Parts: sequence; C-alpha cells; structure tokens
Amino acid sequence: MKGVMKSFVTISALSALAIAPIFMSAGSASAAPKKGTDASYVGVGVAAGVTNGGQSGDAATFGGNIVGRAKLGNSPLSARGQINFSDQTSAIIPHLTVDVPIAKGTNVYVGGGYQFVEKDGKPTPSGNKDGVAVVAGVESEVARNFLIYSNATVGINAYKNSPASGVSINSGIGYRFR
Repeated sequence: MKGVMKSFVTISALSALAIAPIFMSAGSASAAPKKGTDASYVGVGVAAGVTNGGQSGDAATFGGNIVGRAKLGNSPLSARGQINFSDQTSAIIPHLTVDVPIAKGTNVYVGGGYQFVEKDGKPTPSGNKDGVAVVAGVESEVARNFLIYSNATVGINAYKNSPASGVSINSGIGYRFR
C-alpha cells in the first residue's frame, strides 16, 4: 500500500508540473494584445478586372464593389458577400472564408464561393458568366469602427465561349456594425 501511495504522489506531482505551464500561459496570453479583427462590416470600393476572355465583350472591366463580412462566432470562419459591378451588370459572389490573424486588428483570409452574373454575357470586373469563385485578401482596422480591405477574386472559367478565368482586384473601406 505504501508503494502505491508513493507512486500516486509521484505521478500527481509530475502531472501538476506538466500542466502548470498551460494554466500560467493562459493568463499571460489574455494580457497580450489581441491579434486580428472580429469585426462584422459592410464596405464599398473599387474593382478592377485584370483579365479578359479573348472574345468580343470580354475586355477587362473597371467598376466598383460592395462587400459584407459576418464573423461566425469564435471560429476562424466568416460568411462574406461581394458584389462586383460595372456600368452594364454585376456579379454577386457569396463565399465562406478562413480568417488568419496576422497583427493587431489585421486578418488575411482565403475562401471560396460562387459567382452569379446578373446579365449573362455582359462584363463585370470578375468575368461575364456564373461560376466558382475563390478569394484571397486582407482586412485591417484603421480607426474606431472603420476598416480597409483588399482582395483578389478569381472567377474560375468565368467567360462565355472561353476557358479563361476572370481576375479582379478589389479594395475599399468598411464600416463595422458589430
């Protein structure tokens, strides 16, 4: 019985020593500056198409964008929506992203979704037909309730009668609502 008690005490002591750093670092981690942003926001900006499909009506197009981000709880995921528009039509692009904090108030993100072009065949900064879209970008809080964002959106096979992908560069300013 004495040997069992000695083993129990030894294992307990070693376990406490092994676990203690986890609890000690939890307190100091909460005192460290928060990385990333958990802001849900809406924003407006510019959108520049940098590719074309090689057919008539496929030229790279300059326009604008409207974006929205809804942070999904404590997960690293966000539901996002983006509208890239030209003077002829718009592409509505809902997507889901994984957000990675890189500095105080700043995230990078990557994700995917689907692009719905309102008037098929008419140019938008990200192509002229419906299709899968991928996005990579960065967002950063710059003042109380204001963020700047920039992303590259790629519409896979996004031109009619062409295998080309539509690439747009989008930037703007957002207002935090939560």
